[in-house]
Order: sequence, then C-alpha cells, then structure tokens
Amino acid sequence: MAENEKNQYYPGSEEKPVPGMFLTWPFNFIGEKVIGGINILGMAIIFLCTALWKTFRPKQFSKVVHQVYYIGAGSTTIIMLVSLFTGMVLGLQSYHALSQFGAVGGLGALVSLSLIRELGPVLTAIMITARAGSAITAEVGIQRISEQIDALHTMRIDPFRYLISPRITAAIISFPLLTAVFDLIGIIGGYLTSVILLGLNAGVYSHSITSNVDMKDLTDGFIKAIVFAVIVATVCCYQGYFVHMRKDSHGAKAVGLATTSAVVTSCVLILVSDYVVTSLLLV
Repeated sequence: MAENEKNQYYPGSEEKPVPGMFLTWPFNFIGEKVIGGINILGMAIIFLCTALWKTFRPKQFSKVVHQVYYIGAGSTTIIMLVSLFTGMVLGLQSYHALSQFGAVGGLGALVSLSLIRELGPVLTAIMITARAGSAITAEVGIQRISEQIDALHTMRIDPFRYLISPRITAAIISFPLLTAVFDLIGIIGGYLTSVILLGLNAGVYSHSITSNVDMKDLTDGFIKAIVFAVIVATVCCYQGYFVHMRKDSHGAKAVGLATTSAVVTSCVLILVSDYVVTSLLLV
C-alpha cells in the first residue's frame, strides 16, 4: 500500500479518504503479511540448499567436527540431566495411573514409547535450541554487524562454506545422536522410579520394553530428530546471517532480538513440524 493511501486513515491527513478503502485495508494487511512470510520461507529454503550444497567441498571435515563437538558433545550434560528427570517423572505418573487399572506391567512400554516416539526428539531439539541455537545466532550475528563476514568476502572466502555449512551439517549429525542419549537415559530414569523406588519387578519392566518397542519406533524418532535439526540450524543461522537487514533495530540490539526470534521461532516450528511429521508417519 502506498504511503499516501496509509495517511488517509489517520487524523490530520490533508487528502480525503477513498470510498471503500477502509474496508479493504485489513485484507491488504493480511495479504502483505502472507506474501512476506512466503518470501522469507523461500529465502530460507534457498539458504538451506546453498549451505548443504557447499558442505560437499574440500577441507570441510575439520570444521564439521569442531561444530559437532560444540553442538553435540557440549550439549550432552544438559540432555542427560533433562532426560533423567523426564523419565523419572514419566515413570512416577504412569505408575500411579496404571495401578488404578491393574496394568502396571505395561509401564516400561509406556515410558519407552513416549520417550522414543515423542518426548525424546522434541525435548532434545528444544534444549539444543536453547543452548547451541541461541549461541549460533549470536555468534553469526556479531560477525555480521562487526563486518567480519564482509571481510571474508574481501579475502575471497565463502562465508557459507566457512560459517553456515559446518553448523547445519553438524546439527544434522548431532540431533539424532543426542536423541538416542535422551531416550536411553530417560528409560533408565523410568527404571529408577518404577523399580528402585516403587518396587516394580525389573523383569516386567524390561520385558515390556523389549516386547513393544520395534525398529519402526526408533526410525520414526530419528526422522523427527533430523527434521528438527534442519529447522533449528536453518532458522538460527538465517537469523544471524541476515541480522543487518532487520528494520526494527541495529547493532547489538539487533543481535539480541535476532537471538530471541530464532529461539522462539525454532521452538514453535519444532512443535508444528512434530505434528506434521507424526501425521505423515502414521499414514
């Protein structure tokens, strides 16, 4: 909408409002937001494809290993802590719920399937987003506003190959591995609560897991982890790389807002994509 058209709705405007324009303004606003969202989605997809393509270039292995250590190994402690207490709470709540129906023998299956299919991939992705994703956005954003990325262009070093591709590749590698750690520690946490504290037979707990969990459950959980990895890495790198294009702020404030936006957007997209992927896998 042109600037003079916008001024027609505000007091003090010298131009007379065009008849019917007030009725169409909400549709213009919605259409502008939708088209802007589609443009951002297209840019993000191109951003991701470019980064993945430049992964298969020489001398990338050491950069990817460094990022795997930062994203994956650096997040292991917090993942283990969260998964342990998640499994313990899940085991405690499930035990008291199932005991009302005399079905405590299925406790192991309930805990393991809940973690493997749903809680493991989702909580792992959210925790990595909070720890590593925010740091990625801040790091890349600071390099952008301090003109370090422009300096890479000057030295004829590709910023995508140097900064973006290793991070996205490392996220795709790290997320499934950390999801497996989350599932394992969570099942152990359920064992501690149900067997050690509440007195459930250990053989019943173990047999319930082995007889109800199959390879498809594990595969579905890892597929979700890979999808979440692509989403989180792309959103966080994109927000940091284009922080200089924000219209609401500049400099250090823009980096802070971009980091917040990256974490919030990633968490929302994790939950939305979780529903979509689950629906597709259950077809």
